[in-house]
Amino acid sequence: MFQSSVFNYVNLLDKAADASWLRHQAISNNITNATTPGYKRQEVAFESVLEKALGKNHYVSTDSKVSRALGYSLSPKLFKDASSFSYRLDKNNVDIETEEVMLAANQIKYQGLIDSINHEFKSLQIVTK
Repeated sequence: MFQSSVFNYVNLLDKAADASWLRHQAISNNITNATTPGYKRQEVAFESVLEKALGKNHYVSTDSKVSRALGYSLSPKLFKDASSFSYRLDKNNVDIETEEVMLAANQIKYQGLIDSINHEFKSLQIVTK
């Protein structure tokens, strides 16, 4: 990770992309184990951690919020979603259609994050020319 404040947005976007990649792996595991008896779906928590780190103060600049957020431990948390009700007798709580929709949404989010990182680097490249 870069230490200059110039790269704060890139570093934050990088952490979000890492979380999205971990979510992709979790959803893929869920789809793979959709027929495994007793399997409990996996989920990744990151957005709530990021929201807490950014804070809700309306009188602080976005740059300050991003700098402060990078001081927190912004690592995604992988957990088993045992609270989801299972309609199945084998106690598996994976709904394949829901997982496929979540996978598609996550792929769009990941691509948006990568595009944003590329945009930040292009902006820095323009400034340094």
